[in-house]
Amino acid sequence: MVNPFIQLVKHLSNSLGGITSLNQTNPGKVAYLRNLERELQSRDVLDIPFDELPVVVFDLETTGFFPYTGDRILSIGAVKMIGTKIIESETFYSLIYCDSLLSEEVKELTGITQEMVEKAPSLRDVLKDFYRFIKSDVLVAHHAIHEQQFMRHATWLALRKSFQHRIVDTSFLTKIAYKEKQLVTLDECCKYYGITITQRHHALQDAMATALLWKENINEIQKMGYYSLKDVYIHLAKQG
Repeated sequence: MVNPFIQLVKHLSNSLGGITSLNQTNPGKVAYLRNLERELQSRDVLDIPFDELPVVVFDLETTGFFPYTGDRILSIGAVKMIGTKIIESETFYSLIYCDSLLSEEVKELTGITQEMVEKAPSLRDVLKDFYRFIKSDVLVAHHAIHEQQFMRHATWLALRKSFQHRIVDTSFLTKIAYKEKQLVTLDECCKYYGITITQRHHALQDAMATALLWKENINEIQKMGYYSLKDVYIHLAKQG
């Protein structure tokens, strides 16, 4: 019989994968990526208490919803946390080069202009910097399937390696803590908690708002008697 807990972990979080050499002519980069893979494989974050869990909360702004049909990442924003503490001095933000014409809808929604992305660093350079920033920490995002799909596609496209980091979705904690509230979007969740988003659809500002949401969710989950990701996953497995 298949262990339902193992099935759930595989479903809710990104499993670790093998690594493909980034560049055989650059042993320094290859060595860094291999060390990162070993660290990721050796860490078992499920048992780390929420109060001690280091995470990187991140957000992507994109041209659409479908990376495998041509949509692109326009910017990445992220902030580090330990437990419920947001480390405001540890943030990451970058625009990403894009030679495709942006739609008026995307420009209006994100505030990102054609000139901005045409002067931005390449996807390859931004991803290398982003991986150095996050190291082996767990990633957190709201409705993380969007971020996961784009990171998988972009990481392979730009670096020729598989995306290995675990991503935890804030929404599944919200569903446990406030199941009856039917909170779905980031706007709905932030409104409920009284979280102000300084600039909506700006990757760093959305990441900061998501970090505050993660903080509130952790506080609520702990009140309910869940002290680690493993506790939460086991609860969900029992719920079927």
